[in-house]
Amino acid sequence: MTKLAQWLWALALLGSNRVALTTGALALELPSSCRVVLWPLPAYLLVSAGCYALGTVGYHVATFHDCEDAAQELHSQIQEARADLSHRGMRF
Repeated sequence: MTKLAQWLWALALLGSNRVALTTGALALELPSSCRVVLWPLPAYLLVSAGCYALGTVGYHVATFHDCEDAAQELHSQIQEARADLSHRGMRF
């Protein structure tokens, strides 16, 4: 099962539970204070997930480590490519 299918199943289960709880389709009758919280819950969850995603991306951007070895290797490969191309007659 792909990750997308797992997320869709989870969203379908959560959505069906929310609909059942808010519309009173279950034999369980919720007090009105619970229903008041259940209606805007998806928006709260969406905002919370967005804040978490922004925080995670911001943290990883702030703590990004440069790879000096990879940069030196790439620079040497560029020099080799330029030397090879100039040997074949291309000018830079």
